[in-house]
Amino acid sequence: MTITILPIAVLIVSLAATACVRWVARFAGIVAMPRADRWNRKPTALLGGVGIFVPFVLGLLVLRPSIQGLWPLMGAATFLFAVGLVDDLHTLRPHVKLVMQVAAASVLPLVGLVLPWTPFKLVNDVITLFWMVGITNAVNLLDNMDGLAGGVTALASLFQSAYFIVNGQVAAATLSLLLACAIAGFLVFNSHPASIFMGDCGSLFLGFMLGGTALLNNWGRSRGLVAVLMTPVLLMLVPIVDTSLVTVTRILRGRPVSQGGKDHVSHRLVATGLSERRAVLLLYGLTAVSGGIAFELRYLHEEVLYFVVPCFALVVLFFALHLGMMRVYDEEKLPQGNLFSFLVDFSYKRRIAEVLFDLVLMTLAYYGAFLLRFGGAIPARQIYFFERFAPLVLGVEMVLFLSGGLYRGIWRYVGIEDVIVIVRCVTLAGAGAAVAVLLTQANPRLSLAVLALNAILLLMLVAGSRVALRLFATWLRSHANRCEAATPVLIYGAGERGDLLVRGMLGGDEYFPVGFLDDDGSKIGRRLHGISIYGPGDLARVKEKHLVSEVLVSSAKISEEKARALGMAIRRI
Repeated sequence: MTITILPIAVLIVSLAATACVRWVARFAGIVAMPRADRWNRKPTALLGGVGIFVPFVLGLLVLRPSIQGLWPLMGAATFLFAVGLVDDLHTLRPHVKLVMQVAAASVLPLVGLVLPWTPFKLVNDVITLFWMVGITNAVNLLDNMDGLAGGVTALASLFQSAYFIVNGQVAAATLSLLLACAIAGFLVFNSHPASIFMGDCGSLFLGFMLGGTALLNNWGRSRGLVAVLMTPVLLMLVPIVDTSLVTVTRILRGRPVSQGGKDHVSHRLVATGLSERRAVLLLYGLTAVSGGIAFELRYLHEEVLYFVVPCFALVVLFFALHLGMMRVYDEEKLPQGNLFSFLVDFSYKRRIAEVLFDLVLMTLAYYGAFLLRFGGAIPARQIYFFERFAPLVLGVEMVLFLSGGLYRGIWRYVGIEDVIVIVRCVTLAGAGAAVAVLLTQANPRLSLAVLALNAILLLMLVAGSRVALRLFATWLRSHANRCEAATPVLIYGAGERGDLLVRGMLGGDEYFPVGFLDDDGSKIGRRLHGISIYGPGDLARVKEKHLVSEVLVSSAKISEEKARALGMAIRRI
């Protein structure tokens, strides 16, 4: 009964508390003013963290869970809540807040709350300190867009709750559920457009509690190393990725890491053309996927984890690199220096990264072939074969990739011709590796099925990685917001030329395609790149709805007379 009624009560109290805090903050003038390094465009109330902290503490006092180390954890989190409150009212310097975080985190190893990642207690204690301070700051940095930090932490708490339930830790599950409900009440007021921000009192408290509740897990000590290492990391993936990306790019650009800015993952997504809401929802989705994978780690065989986790890590790395390559800084203000210039230039050189990326894909394909052939449990004898022939397989495949011209294309613009090159190179590489292994091995022989599966998986991974970037970039452009300066236009002709024309327009700032116009009745009512295709009879309605005054003619087959009959400005492309 407690696990159902108490969370609902906490949600209701959070709604009421946040509304009250918002009124008080506005009345007292405790607001975040718009600044160059802030995302908000209007004065917004602060101290929303109070609306999370108070309901959660009240729920905790009612629940009174018997969990080892919980009350010291709660005491340290309350201390950081107070530090954040002082920072919201009277700004503290970054190093002062960092010292306070270290002081709070140092309490946890004393009461047995550590990440059991190594056999050595001292090492685990140090790792735990870095973990707690890192996650606390990660959530603090993630609080950069309406609803982002609150939504991500609420989802992470829900996954933690589910994780505790299947592990039989009902009290810990209820604790995480209470935290999620307290955040949910605040999110009603913090979702775009936000009327209140959580402030540092909220972000420091949430970051510390999220990092700390991950330490309450008691099943990982009896499981494999991969699951123990990756479960908390996957649950906190979005804050970790955001902090890592911001830290690396700011260091490369010679900017202070502690300085505010609009260079976070969410800001970069908006820079691609997504709306704030869609950018936040995309990061919610990433949190849900990573949380689901963390949940599944409990049930997967450890040998399978060695394949699944790196594959997902590559997807996330791919996503982060795509956003990290975006130029979001004022180039005129960049510092100079040979070392700096080398680092920045290297960060934008992709060929070395492509080679390293393919090397990882080759390893995964080769390992995955063994997994598929032996049903997810590789015999010890086959592990020997894997280790023995891995250097040969990878070396032959890399040489054939290079000689086949795989690294001459540009991923972002991959087309049919590039796919043909990929298929040719991967087929030759798979066959070449198989021949090399067969010629060098003695009895007992490596399974031929492994060699065939290796070629198939390699083709799927290499081709998929190339095409994925094109698809992701196209998806971002097709969901991009219209630039205010862009002219709304109709494209006359939904054929191949119209397709090419709209590809160049999506995400641009000159034209915004609101629809296609075509005389072919079989195309009318369909969509191309998410854009509707209309017939001549729909022209008046579309013109009025989208305020279109110009038509771009994409095909030479459309006569001048027919184009002029539309009664709008005509431009042939």
